[in-house]
Amino acid sequence: MGKPSGFLEYQRKEGSVIPPLERIKDFREFHKMLPEKEQRDQGARCMDCGVPFCQSGSMIAGMASGCPVHNLVPEMNDLVYRGLWEQAYVRLSAAHCLPEFTSRVCPALCEAACTCGLHGEPVSTKENERQVIEYAFRHNLVESDPPKVRTGKTVAIVGSGPAGLAAALLLGRRGHLVTVYERSDRPGGLLRYGIPNMKLDKRVIDRRVELMEKSGIRFVCGVDVGKDISGKELLAKYDRVILAGGASQPRDLDVPGRDAKGVWFAVDFLSQVTKRLSDGVFQDASGDLNVKGKKVLVIGGGDTGNDCVGTAIRLGASAVSQLEMMPEPPLTRLESNPWPEWPRVKKTDYGQEEAAAVFGKDPRLYQTTVSEFKKDRKGNLRAAVVVDLQAQKDEQTGRLKMVPVPGSEKEIPVDLVLIAAGFLGSQRYLTDAFGVKLTPRTNIETLPGSYATSVDRVFTAGDIHRGQSLVVWAICEGEAAARAVDESLMGYSNL
Repeated sequence: MGKPSGFLEYQRKEGSVIPPLERIKDFREFHKMLPEKEQRDQGARCMDCGVPFCQSGSMIAGMASGCPVHNLVPEMNDLVYRGLWEQAYVRLSAAHCLPEFTSRVCPALCEAACTCGLHGEPVSTKENERQVIEYAFRHNLVESDPPKVRTGKTVAIVGSGPAGLAAALLLGRRGHLVTVYERSDRPGGLLRYGIPNMKLDKRVIDRRVELMEKSGIRFVCGVDVGKDISGKELLAKYDRVILAGGASQPRDLDVPGRDAKGVWFAVDFLSQVTKRLSDGVFQDASGDLNVKGKKVLVIGGGDTGNDCVGTAIRLGASAVSQLEMMPEPPLTRLESNPWPEWPRVKKTDYGQEEAAAVFGKDPRLYQTTVSEFKKDRKGNLRAAVVVDLQAQKDEQTGRLKMVPVPGSEKEIPVDLVLIAAGFLGSQRYLTDAFGVKLTPRTNIETLPGSYATSVDRVFTAGDIHRGQSLVVWAICEGEAAARAVDESLMGYSNL
C-alpha cells in the first residue's frame, strides 16, 4: 500500500495551524489542510505492513489499538497517494459513516498503532481522512441517498450525538422510517454542545443533518424523552427504540463550599458558550459567562478540561490553571508501554499551548486536587484550597490510589471553577422511563457484544451503554446497534 519506499522518502507533514496568539481571537477552526499534492505524499508514506494494526481496533492492555470502526486504512492511504479521491471516499465510507467528525476530534488511535510510528513518525491518517471527506463534500459525492424501497418499519432514536446519528444514518439507508429525538434545541448532542467550535465547526454537523433529513430521517428537537414523552408512548408508536442519550451525568466534587456561586460543571459552561455563539448573541454575554478578567481554575485533565482552558482564554480570562490528579506522564514510551499499545505519554493539546503562549507557562498542576472552595459574604467564589496528592497502594484491592499529602494545602484566588472530572453514566429519568437494567456504573446493561437491553424492543448504543468514551467509539456502537436493530426487524441484516 502506498509507495513502497514512501516512508523513507517523505517526512511526516501536517497542515498548518494558526499560531496560538492569533487563533484565540475567535472561535473558528484553526487546523488547515495541506494542498492535495502534498497530502498525496503523506499517503505515500503508508507501508505495506504484514499486520496493519492501524485498522484492527483491538484491545491491548485494556486500551484500544487501532481504529474501532475498522477503517480500511492502508487501502484509503494508497488511493490518496494515487490521487484517486473518489475511490478513496468509497473505501473510507465502506466502514465509517461519519468521518468528518473523527477527522477533526479523534485522538487518532489509528496513528498510535501505525507501524511507521514504531521507529519514526506515523502516517498522517487522520489528516488524510479529513482531506478525503472534505473532497467528497466539495464534489457532491456525499449524497442524501434516500432508499429506493421502504420497509415500513419504524425506529425511534433517543439522542442525536455521534451514536444516534450513526444509527439513524444506517437504518435510514436500509429503508426503515427513523425519527431522532433530541432534548436540546438543535441536533448533534455531544458534537454540538460538548465540543467547542474551534475543534468542530457546527456547520459540519448542519450539512450532515441536512442530508439525513433529505433522505427521510426526521429530527424532533426540544423533546426530552422521559419527561416530555414517556417510554411507554414511544414503544407504542415505534417498532424499535434505541437509547443513545450519552453519559450525561457529570462527576461532582464533594468538598466544602461546593455551593459557591461561580462553580460550574464544564459541560454546562461549554454548552452555554456554544449556544450563545450559535444564536448570534455572544457579544451580549453577561453574568456567569462574563469571564473577562477572571481567574479560572479547571479541574480535570482530559479533553473537556483542555477545551475549558481554550474557551476561557478566548473569553478573556486573566489567569487559567488546570488541576490533574495523576502524576505527570513521561515524554516518551516506557518499556512497560510498548508499541502498538496506546502511548501513555505526555500530550500538550491546543488549550495548554494557548495558555503557555498567553501566560508564559503550561497551566497544568499534576498530582493536585481541590479540598475546599472559599466564598465571600455574598456566596461568591473567591478562592480554592488545593492539596498535593501522592500514590498509595490500597490494602484491600492492591490498586494504587491518589491520597492527599498532609500539610500541603494552600489557598489560591479563583473567580470561576469549571469541573471537568468526567461523567458517571446515564441520567436516571431516561433509563427509568423504559425500565432497563443498569450496570453498577449506571450504564445500560446488555449481554457482552449485544445492544439489546433487558426490555423487549429497546436497544442502546454509545456512552449510555459503554460509559464515557471517544466519539469514534460512539460511532462504532451506533453502527453496531443499527445492525442489531435491523436484524431484529428483518430477520437478517445487510448493513
